[in-house]
Amino acid sequence: MVEIERKFLVVSLEGCLEKSTEKIKMVQGYLSFDPARTVRVRITDTQAFITIKGKSNKKGDTRLEWEKQIAVKEAQHLLTLCVGSQIKKTRHLVPHQSHVFEVDVFEGDHTGLVIAEVELSSSEEHVDLPHWIGKEVTGDSRYYNSSLAQKLD
Repeated sequence: MVEIERKFLVVSLEGCLEKSTEKIKMVQGYLSFDPARTVRVRITDTQAFITIKGKSNKKGDTRLEWEKQIAVKEAQHLLTLCVGSQIKKTRHLVPHQSHVFEVDVFEGDHTGLVIAEVELSSSEEHVDLPHWIGKEVTGDSRYYNSSLAQKLD
């Protein structure tokens, strides 16, 4: 239930997306933007989830996360209750050495934004970064999906 991840801007998709092993379309909205606990509804190509995320630690790489799969029809109803704007993106799973990067290519009002996340087993775990990774934005709340959804409201 504890999520440990680092987040980066992607400087180039060249050499990245062609290594993708899976591509997932996503739409998500937020029922709560409370910084102590955000509540997200997400619908992918075939599944839906409700997720509660706690406040990040000082480094921004660790926080409590609880997620439960729900029926797509339920998630569609919950999306109508969401505040802010919906986030639309395509997630590409890109293996690199011993890790898998989740590369999110945003659409709509956030077209052009590409963020890569990598989940870790500990905050001290070493990650070799591929050449397409740019500036690290771990802990920069401007790049939280919940912040992106609020800015469009």
